[in-house]
Amino acid sequence: MEPSKHEIDDLASKPSHATTTTTGTDSPLDNNPWAAQFSSAPPEWHRASEKALLRKIDLHLLPFLILMYLLNFLDRSNLAQARQGTLEADLGMSGTDFNLATSIFFVAYLLMQLPSNMLITRLRPSLYLSTAMALWGAVSACNAASQKFTHLVVVRIMLGIVEAPFFPGAVFLMSSWYSRAELTKRMAYFYSGNALANMFGGVIGAGVLGNLEGARGISGWRWLFIIEGTITIAVAIAAAFVLPDYPNTTRWLSEEERAYASWRLLADINESDDQNTRSVWDGLKLALKDYRLYLFVLLQHLSLLSQTFQYFFPSIVGTLGYGKIQTLWLTAPVWFATFLISVCVTWTSSKTGDRSLHIFFLMLLAAVGNAVATGTTKVGARFFAMFLMPMGAVSAYQIIISWVANSFPRPMVKRSAAVAIANMFGNTASIYGSYMYPASAAPQYIPGGSANSVICLLVGLLALFLRYLHKWENKKLEKAEAEEAENPETAAVAASGDRRAAGFRYIY
Repeated sequence: MEPSKHEIDDLASKPSHATTTTTGTDSPLDNNPWAAQFSSAPPEWHRASEKALLRKIDLHLLPFLILMYLLNFLDRSNLAQARQGTLEADLGMSGTDFNLATSIFFVAYLLMQLPSNMLITRLRPSLYLSTAMALWGAVSACNAASQKFTHLVVVRIMLGIVEAPFFPGAVFLMSSWYSRAELTKRMAYFYSGNALANMFGGVIGAGVLGNLEGARGISGWRWLFIIEGTITIAVAIAAAFVLPDYPNTTRWLSEEERAYASWRLLADINESDDQNTRSVWDGLKLALKDYRLYLFVLLQHLSLLSQTFQYFFPSIVGTLGYGKIQTLWLTAPVWFATFLISVCVTWTSSKTGDRSLHIFFLMLLAAVGNAVATGTTKVGARFFAMFLMPMGAVSAYQIIISWVANSFPRPMVKRSAAVAIANMFGNTASIYGSYMYPASAAPQYIPGGSANSVICLLVGLLALFLRYLHKWENKKLEKAEAEEAENPETAAVAASGDRRAAGFRYIY
């Protein structure tokens, strides 16, 4: 049962046990008319209130975002399932044509990342994301109309353009609702859409290619695009009515709940998230001035590079010697296991507050998987290694993307720019990474697998380096706060610029 305003008034008269750090200067917390009552409430009230609030947020926000991301990833990666049908033969594809069709998507995708995510701070996220989804569903279905390879390339370019707003936009939207500690676990649930998309992609692909080949004179791979694109459009229409925007504009929260939802985010870092306080260009400049952004861009880039195998995963599994339909069925348990592991490790990451060590050990697991898959021809060992590859690389990535979002928490325009830049340049890895697995390198794909083993180790080491940097930055913050405590006349929180509020600490 949620606490009422009268309960807040009663609790406000009790001694304060709030842990939020404030300063002698004006705090953004003071701008919330409920701030005094919320700040004076004891911990047990906050625990009850947050639990009730998070239950509502999780119910209204997460399920549709997960479903939308599942379809987002499915509609870009279903080319891998279509390949198991007659796609290449029907379109006259040969050599590295499939690699080109895969990589060209990411050229358009990354070019639209930054402009699309800067727009979301000025538009309603619910309508913006659902409109983008309807468009990519329609474009994805148009793959079925391709009559030659050039048609497929054009559709893939268009698909990259209309899919671009969703991923960074969804991360941005979640970071506008959840505190840094809460975001990591929710990102795990959200990014689980990746593993689920690959799992369902294999199951749906096997069902469609195995049962609809030639139905009504249409090839099975064309039916695959038509069916999945139509499902996406239907979900997009529903999402427009279900997705929320921001805490202070949401109708399914009471006035008190809206105030508390906004207040607790300010309390998390003691900085305002008002989208009208700074311009888009201010946010971009703040992001580009932060040296840590470039390290996170490199981290996300290498992490995505280590995952390029998933766009060829059915083909890689196919080298075990099974038929094409059997191959699609075999991919399902791999991705289901990845889904379970990803949720578990992100839960432990959220509980412990650790990011870097989780990433390091997961990438070590992925490195071993790549090494074994390329180092032996034994079917059992290779299939086991194919479990380790996504279990390590994909699970680590979902921790990375939440780490990026909560390492650049406020102002909102800076966070939006940082997430978009990291995602944009991170995805350049998929452009050239798509050529790491040419058909000529089958069955062991030694060049790609060997390179990926090294890349996985680099990701782990870079995560440890960022751990050291964040510890160093936290020591600087502690020193600055101690100096400001001795000199009260110096402002603890700058009126402008990008200084962190008192009490803020970077997560590592």
